[in-house]
Amino acid sequence: MAHGNVHWSELVSSDVAGSKKFFSEICGWTINEMPMPNGTYNVCMVGEQPVAGIMGVDQIPADHEIPPHWMTYLEVADVDAAVAKVAGIGGTVVREPFDVPGVGRIAMIMDPGKAVCGIMTPPQQS
Repeated sequence: MAHGNVHWSELVSSDVAGSKKFFSEICGWTINEMPMPNGTYNVCMVGEQPVAGIMGVDQIPADHEIPPHWMTYLEVADVDAAVAKVAGIGGTVVREPFDVPGVGRIAMIMDPGKAVCGIMTPPQQS
């Protein structure tokens, strides 16, 4: 992947079992379950390639109810540098950068039209 590419898509579902079954049927995905401190993260696979994730709405830390949704994460070379630009170009930082071990550095942003997405810098691959 590279700067500006879609890096990951994630479904936050109110019916994880139903979503897993639905997208496995539609897309031919197999699902690998990965235990997390706040529940199970479901990694959707095409062959050996991870392509998306599925998790429950109850696994999202929030002060308010989050509706089911798909979230897109765009790859950027430097999350912190990108976040520093957001306000100056009409956006809003929804969640400041945070690290997910083995996944990368992530932030949640909102564009001027109020659409939310994630931006992330994957860990350096050796």
